[in-house]
Formats: sequence, structure tokens, C-alpha cells
Amino acid sequence: MTDSRILIIEDDLDIGTSLATFLVAKGFAVQLAGNVQDATRVLQQGGIDLILLDVMLPGEDGLSFCRRLDPQDRPRIIMLTALSESMDKVIGLELGADDYVTKPFEPRELLARIRAVLRRTPLADTAAPASVLSLQLKFAGFVFHPYRRLLRSPAGTRISLTGAESDLLLVLCQHPRQVLSRIELIALTRGDGFPIADRSVDLLISRLRRKLSGNSPLDELIHTVRADGYAFHASVSVG
Repeated sequence: MTDSRILIIEDDLDIGTSLATFLVAKGFAVQLAGNVQDATRVLQQGGIDLILLDVMLPGEDGLSFCRRLDPQDRPRIIMLTALSESMDKVIGLELGADDYVTKPFEPRELLARIRAVLRRTPLADTAAPASVLSLQLKFAGFVFHPYRRLLRSPAGTRISLTGAESDLLLVLCQHPRQVLSRIELIALTRGDGFPIADRSVDLLISRLRRKLSGNSPLDELIHTVRADGYAFHASVSVG
């Protein structure tokens, strides 16, 4: 167990350093990254057994990063989330995280979770990514499969989505009834092929809005908040 290597992805330097010091004292080898870019470089070097992944990170967030990692070829993941982020917890686990710990947490509790996760047979419960691929988000009668880029209307009609549209819809589902600025939408959905200009975000919102409004019995789901951005007015559930 003491040979295990842990990568902490935490943008708060005080929290990250304190946690790293605690885990090193318990016999773990620890590396610390403050953002997804630094974490990616560490992972490319190999040898990491477990990731402690903060949900709220600058730029790309922890949920988006977790979603991009190959379920069959990645370390164990424990999400570090705020108590109020219940949807983040559910989606994080559905995306393949092994466990989650809410902030603030007792170091001894986290240590117990780490040891429990590392005791599991490697990849025993993630070798087949079926649970990830079967993730469903439901809102306003729609059923959304983010990994399959599949959306079904309340009437059961299949609605095709581009990769960028699917990524954007997932972000909106992760932040229901929250106002997100264009800059935040760019950061949260950043990836290959996603537009980086404000105007491009507006056009993408417009396309997605048409696909939703033409098939929903409700009023428009994506609201424009003047001078601030957009808000997704729907209750979202996982199931």
C-alpha cells in the first residue's frame, strides 16, 4: 500500500500542500497539480495509482476531466466536492469516479477512503465501461445520453447532436438554474473542436435551443440572462 502513488489535483495551494504532507507522512508518494493541464502532464508519465480530483478547478473542471479519461486505462479517482454540489457527486460517480469526499473533510476519513479504493482489484469494476456509457440525464421529458451524444424528446424522437452540442448540454445539465457566462461555458466545455469565440458560443446555444424548443412541451429551456450569459431552466435527474 505504501508504494502507491497519488496525484492530487487541487487549485488551492494551501489545501493541496497540507493534504500532500499528510499523505506523504502515511507512506504514499504524492504529486500535486493545480489544474488539468499540469495533471495531464503528470499522467502522461505514468505510474499514478489514484487521483484525488477537486471538482471546481480553474479552466476545465474536474467533472469534464473525469469524463475525458479512458475508463479502461486510468487510475482510481476520488472526487473532492463541496457539500452543496449533490448533482456533481452523482454525475461524478456515474462518470466513473470510485468515491467522493465532501469538503471540509477529516484527513483520517479521506485516508480510510483512499485505502479502501486502493484495496479493490485493479479495474475489477471499471474494465467494462457500461456504467459510464449508460449514463442518462433526464430533464423536461428529455432523456440525454452524453457519452453516446444521444438525446430523445418527450415523444421519444431521436435528436442528433454534434460533439460540441452534446458537451454544452452536459455542462448545462451539471449547472441547472445557474447563470453561466460565455467565458465560463467556454472553460467548462473546452476540448477539441469547441469554439472559443463568444459569438460562436451564442450560435451554438442558438442551435441547441432550437433542437430543444421544437420538441419540448415547456417554454424555452435555455434562457438568456442579459449581459451575464445563459441559464438552463430545468430540473435534472440521473437515472
